[in-house]
Amino acid sequence: MAILSFFSGSRECCARLKQQRSKLLRVAYAWCHNRALAEDLVQETLARAVEKCDQLREAEQLEPWLFAILTNCWRDHLRRLRPQEDIENLEETLFDPAPGPERTGERGQIVDRVRAAVARLPLGQREVLTLVDLEEFSYAEVSGILGIPIGTVMSRLCRARQALKQDLIEFDLSAANGSGQLRRVK
Repeated sequence: MAILSFFSGSRECCARLKQQRSKLLRVAYAWCHNRALAEDLVQETLARAVEKCDQLREAEQLEPWLFAILTNCWRDHLRRLRPQEDIENLEETLFDPAPGPERTGERGQIVDRVRAAVARLPLGQREVLTLVDLEEFSYAEVSGILGIPIGTVMSRLCRARQALKQDLIEFDLSAANGSGQLRRVK
């Protein structure tokens, strides 16, 4: 389907892009763990998409195309930080492990543990994991979004899932031995 029939006007283009905003924001936040930065990344993504909507050839590819733009915005952001921070140090500064007072209840603790475990993954693994497992993109779509071979997508996803599983198991074991942060009160 040609772009002209897909976007019958700039209003149609903007409406289609706005529908994807929450998904883009969810992934951007999963990557950077900073609400303001995630908002900025999504805003920049949507602005670039509006400027370049004539480059989209097939309507079915809107979502992967937008996530490819988001990936490029994220990478541009990391490049701007590179002279100031090493990526490994950046991950530590972006994630605040201290739980807030609003995080009460067992479900909140589980969500926090999973988010923390995901945040500790290397950037490439975290990107692939969030796109495949959270946003349910196919391996081929993730390959196109991130600009990496499908084999790399599969190996990063496998390593990310293994690391995530191991991290969560170790946390549960340390909590059971009394050295963890969680304690069950009857």
